[in-house]
Amino acid sequence: MINLLKSEGGIRLSLFLVVFIIMSIWEIMSPKRKRLVSKRQRWFTNLSIIFINMVFVRFTLGAFAYTVAIFSQLKGWGLFNYLETDLWISVVISIIILDFSVYLQHIIVHAVPLFWRLHRIHHTDLELDVSSGLRFHPLEIFLSLLYKSIIVIVLGAPAIAVLIFEVILSATSLFNHGNVAIPKSIDTLLRYIIVTPDMHRIHHSTIMDEINSNFGFSVSWWDRMCGTYKKTSSLGQLKMEIGLKEFRNQNELRLFDLFTLPFHGKMGQYSFQKRNETN
Repeated sequence: MINLLKSEGGIRLSLFLVVFIIMSIWEIMSPKRKRLVSKRQRWFTNLSIIFINMVFVRFTLGAFAYTVAIFSQLKGWGLFNYLETDLWISVVISIIILDFSVYLQHIIVHAVPLFWRLHRIHHTDLELDVSSGLRFHPLEIFLSLLYKSIIVIVLGAPAIAVLIFEVILSATSLFNHGNVAIPKSIDTLLRYIIVTPDMHRIHHSTIMDEINSNFGFSVSWWDRMCGTYKKTSSLGQLKMEIGLKEFRNQNELRLFDLFTLPFHGKMGQYSFQKRNETN
């Protein structure tokens, strides 16, 4: 069991670093938007959050979803363990359901004010690039791991499916937050299957109607099927303002500010209802 957990962690970390480096180089070689905010300060903040989250997860739940999958299989818990389906069928269906579950989770953290307090930290970034892909509050990471683990138990998802899904989720989050230029014709074709940077960037617009769209991380199907897909921003990709309006006139939030932001009463009143009123 310990060796399996070490292998899972090593695989995820290695692939994360590979994708992060590739996207970083791509952003330098072919950026989509000009930088308006200091990269040094943003990257210090975002990479610090990523590092703290890795340490936090390592000493709390760790590879909890993966561990739960192994334990459920040993105990015979969950739908696929009960049905005893072929492994490849269980893997494919588990990945699809987990991905849709994360799409729903993303909608929930926007709709429920308590969860929005945590999630809005992700949206306070004044620019978008690969470093934004994992800019989440540790408590949101913690709750997300619990949520995914419940899905894993109910499904009886194979451990290999959980590993593949987590790798896909991490890689696509880095990719679709990237400040990279993709020709419009290619972007249009890619969007029929995956979430591209131009598609997801709309979700980080300061315009409320656009914030509440394009919730998917990996495939674009869920947004298209559920009516949350938005093709273009009203201001266009290059003129679009990134972030939340109440933070646009402030300097980039410091690390301590971000970690304490959910507990600020005045700032925490930016609820789903208020966002709808501004649409």
